[in-house]
Amino acid sequence: MTPFCLTRKHSFKVLSFVCLVIVSISASSTRGESPAAGNLRALPEAQLPDDSRLAPLRTLHDYFPARPVFSREEWQQRAQLLKRQTLVALGLWPLPPKTPLNAVIHGRVFRDRYTVEKVFLESFPGHFVTGNLYRPRGRQGRLPAVLSPHGHTGSEGTLRSSGRFHDHGLERVRELIAQGAERFELGGRHPLQARAVQLARMGCVVFQYDMVGYADSLQLAHKGLGVRPRMNTDERWGFSSPQAELRLQNLMGLQTWNSIRALDFLLTLPDVDADRVAVEGHSGGGTQTFILTAIDERPAVAFPAVMVSTAMQGGCICENAPYLRIGAGNIDLAALTAPRPLGMTGADDWTLEVEKKGLPDLQRLYRLLGNPQGVMAKVFPQFGHNYNSVSRTVMYNWLNHHLGLGFAEPILEKDYRPLSKEEISVWNQSHPPPSGDQVGDAHETALLRHWTKTAEEQLAALTPADASSLADFRRIVGGSFDVILGRRLEDVEPIRYLKSSDLRFASGQGEVGLLRNPDRDEELPVLILHPAGGPSGRYLVWVDAAGKLGLLDEQAEPRLHVSRLLDAGFSVVGVDLLYQGEFLEDGRQPPRETRLTVQSDGSQPWHSFASYTFGYNFPLFSRRVHDVLTVVRALQERPFSANEISLSGFGPVAGPLAAAALAQSSGSLARAAIETSGFRFAGLDRFDDPMFLPGAVKYGDLPALLALASETPLWLSGEGAVPEGLLTAGFQAARTSGRLDMYNGNEARQAAVSWLIR
Repeated sequence: MTPFCLTRKHSFKVLSFVCLVIVSISASSTRGESPAAGNLRALPEAQLPDDSRLAPLRTLHDYFPARPVFSREEWQQRAQLLKRQTLVALGLWPLPPKTPLNAVIHGRVFRDRYTVEKVFLESFPGHFVTGNLYRPRGRQGRLPAVLSPHGHTGSEGTLRSSGRFHDHGLERVRELIAQGAERFELGGRHPLQARAVQLARMGCVVFQYDMVGYADSLQLAHKGLGVRPRMNTDERWGFSSPQAELRLQNLMGLQTWNSIRALDFLLTLPDVDADRVAVEGHSGGGTQTFILTAIDERPAVAFPAVMVSTAMQGGCICENAPYLRIGAGNIDLAALTAPRPLGMTGADDWTLEVEKKGLPDLQRLYRLLGNPQGVMAKVFPQFGHNYNSVSRTVMYNWLNHHLGLGFAEPILEKDYRPLSKEEISVWNQSHPPPSGDQVGDAHETALLRHWTKTAEEQLAALTPADASSLADFRRIVGGSFDVILGRRLEDVEPIRYLKSSDLRFASGQGEVGLLRNPDRDEELPVLILHPAGGPSGRYLVWVDAAGKLGLLDEQAEPRLHVSRLLDAGFSVVGVDLLYQGEFLEDGRQPPRETRLTVQSDGSQPWHSFASYTFGYNFPLFSRRVHDVLTVVRALQERPFSANEISLSGFGPVAGPLAAAALAQSSGSLARAAIETSGFRFAGLDRFDDPMFLPGAVKYGDLPALLALASETPLWLSGEGAVPEGLLTAGFQAARTSGRLDMYNGNEARQAAVSWLIR
């Protein structure tokens, strides 16, 4: 076989070089002689495991059918997990503290039955949300309200003239009138104003606000926020950079936070009825609509237009976030609105089939929850992607019915006199726009620094000190890692084991086989070494950067430390994790780069945005943790029926993987020995690093994972002197501080084995 080496470099101080050389050896199965090289494979030469994870990565253009549920209880449990998944993905779990809005309302303009005012408020300190407030005239008491996010209008370079400022122009609006899409030359030129005006005429208070980078939102761009060298350092980073993704700071999260704070603002108004608030938007604004109602219970009605479907899930970086659509799609996320009324429209775009694919699933859910009339979708295949007069009419009728507005239906728009750009623009001489450090790179850096500081303060407040605070730590931080890692031991389905061959060694015996998870189509080659007397029921899972052959030396005999474990009565299990060992084609090295999604034409601009990969696919690190949990689960079952299972991992690859698997094992392991080599996720600077794990830094990095494992006796090396903070606090709060054995000497593996067998 061809020798191969695995090299990894971490910026923080660790340089690890793991090199495994397998030599050709003669075929023999007699005791005292080395086994044939072929016997070390679970599969025939050159055959890869039958594992679904080797298939092409999922993308936003795949098919996303809803996951069915069959009872209220099942839905309640799934909805709780989906809501947490959404908040984690957006960097909003837990929600940041709500700072003063400092809202400014000015520049009222009077029209026949409504007024329009200019608004700016601070979602984060110094970060402005801008928009217009439409109010009906002559109405008394508290009124229904509508939050109105807009979609993507305009091409790059024209966004400042889009959104609330959008004007179809005379030629285009005449084309739309001829098609039956609009009714009026004057009002139809400004479709965003049109819907706000009509809703105000119907008696609603309407807040129509800007997407980041549109119209009066001047502080950040909406496009062009990919990885930029000037905004990609450990001290200064911007959106889309590795440091931002490691903290789950993404544009979608910022826009969602803007929507939450816009809703906060709307509910502060004395003329708004908090029990009758709707959200409506189209396209990217439709995404904001259903995401807001997914995570916030305050809106009573939702109407996401031309967005919700089982097809394309949202093409903008403001619609994608790591982990958001793993195991879920937009139908599932929109379903979190249930049982509150949910209306939708479709067109000749990715929503064309929503009445047949998606709506029936939502209707079944709404029937299950006792509101069969609470969901609706109407498709207009004669129109392309739009929010035209025809589809706006469907929205008016939906809100009229569910907000109890009392108008005869169908409700048709009347023409109106649009406001000029100057009349609706928030910034003027009296209220000057942001400038200097309030815009561009300086503002982006300051904004993410504030977001980081807030998250660090929240994490510090969660540091466990007793049983109660430990429970909160496990709920919030542990719950976050449940999303990030995607699987706990109790989630692993029954595993099948197929033995491929028996082995004989000078110091014992062994076997090679396959672990098969049929429910997930995953398959793992394993090498199991037994003591000379055969299995005793004590098993140790040995995680290694070289896979299962990491158990063996150059003569294909158990390594010295493994032999000591065998002599002590342990069976030692090595495994080829995803893209190790038998997952690799002959002659290939273990990957130094993980796969990222590319566009269908083969170009790779999506590499600049981690969410296009990790929003639909687990990181390689998470999938390898799944593999370790699969091994543990298999050992709990027949034919192994282990009495005791322990875990080990040494080095900057295996150590963190073992730590994460230990955290997800719910205290089921007897003990663990881990050497980390000082690894920290914060030291990674590439999306395609096999160890890259979005969100890991936000939730405390490797020390937090180790703290979550405080139920299990742990021998730990590579962390220097005994550290303060999360790691030790977790064991102290669990009253298991005596179970944490910190080692800071040489010969770590020898010391670890001594600890394991004592």
